[in-house]
Amino acid sequence: QVQLVETGGGLVQAGGSLRLSCAASGRTFSTLSMGWFRQAPGKEREFVAAIWSGSSTYYADSVKGRFTISRDNAKNTMDLQMLSLKPEDTAVYYCAADMRVFGNKYGARYWGQGTQVTVSS
Repeated sequence: QVQLVETGGGLVQAGGSLRLSCAASGRTFSTLSMGWFRQAPGKEREFVAAIWSGSSTYYADSVKGRFTISRDNAKNTMDLQMLSLKPEDTAVYYCAADMRVFGNKYGARYWGQGTQVTVSS
């Protein structure tokens, strides 16, 4: 089992920035593939970014160039730095671990409880 706890959500104006963090426990963190997903009201959960154990990163087209995913294996944490935020980035953001790839879609085995990000226009 892997336990995930997200922190860092909040309210920000359009054009602003936020940094989300995810603390993981329960397995050797350095071997885990990690990711972020988000779910806006009335929409399906969508992939945002992923980072593999070797630190390869992948991003959704909608956040490429604005968001940066990173990990600190010594601290068992993963971050998502979000810049130039837009109102359409408003969603509950979920930390995920043990990423799965299904064709061109991403999923994960373990999920955090989510943290709200609200971007006002």
